Amino acid sequence: MTEYHTLKHIDNSRLVRFAPPAELKEFWRKVGISAAMAACLLFYAWQHFECIQVRYRIEQLDAQRARSAELNEQLHLEIATLRSPMRVDAIARNQLGLTVPVPGQVAPAQGPSSAMLADARMLEQVPRP
Repeated sequence: MTEYHTLKHIDNSRLVRFAPPAELKEFWRKVGISAAMAACLLFYAWQHFECIQVRYRIEQLDAQRARSAELNEQLHLEIATLRSPMRVDAIARNQLGLTVPVPGQVAPAQGPSSAMLADARMLEQVPRP
């Protein structure tokens, strides 16, 4: 005798299986713990990368400060060279054609009288509106 077996296709897609409250509570607890751990990990990573960036910025500022100090030293040297009395004397003699004054060539200048100085001092002390 021949037996036939037929298969029925049953559509169970509309069925919803409700989870017991204890499983739901456990699920949300695990989600909360996982979220807290992820937040802590992200906060730690953010702090770590900020620290690295601050270190790079400090290195850049140190290099800039070293360059500035070197430039400052060079400028001080250049100022000292330009103010050298021998250099000024050489320029005065060679380029400007100046010579050492002969005795009697230089006469002292007449300064302002003491009355004029007192008037000038009084004008300086008057407050301006």
